[in-house]
Amino acid sequence: MIDTHEFRRVMGHFPSGVTVVTSCRPGGEPCGLTLNAFCSVSLEPPLVLVCVETLADSHDCILEHGAFTVNVLAEEGGETLSRRFSEPGMDEKFEGVAYTAGVTGAPVLDQALAWMECRVTNAIPAGDHTIIVGEVIEGDARKGHPLVYYRGGYGRFDP
Repeated sequence: MIDTHEFRRVMGHFPSGVTVVTSCRPGGEPCGLTLNAFCSVSLEPPLVLVCVETLADSHDCILEHGAFTVNVLAEEGGETLSRRFSEPGMDEKFEGVAYTAGVTGAPVLDQALAWMECRVTNAIPAGDHTIIVGEVIEGDARKGHPLVYYRGGYGRFDP
């Protein structure tokens, strides 16, 4: 079987977009984390999935709230947000970050290139992660370029 370091190196050759997935704690305070394990699942109904590490600070927050927002990061300003939300245990992740509460209360980041607000429909244990499936209930996008992650670094995509 492939070891963890080699698996990470090989998977790093697959370019991906970068997202910040946000939700709310029971008291209403926001939580969130950076992840690139995100994809669409179905058009009817509109479903997406995110893969969240079980030890991540926001893992239980998302499941307890039952809703989350996928914020697709833009090239402009996205790397700063990605790095901020990738820090484990950082209580100040939202300090100085502009956002509005969506219909479920999950934060929609003002700087997001696109966003999808979702209600959790399923949670499937998968190794050290949970695959969380959500039905998209709201969403929008604006013009711009996505932030891309490839081989451990950030880059750009020029169509």
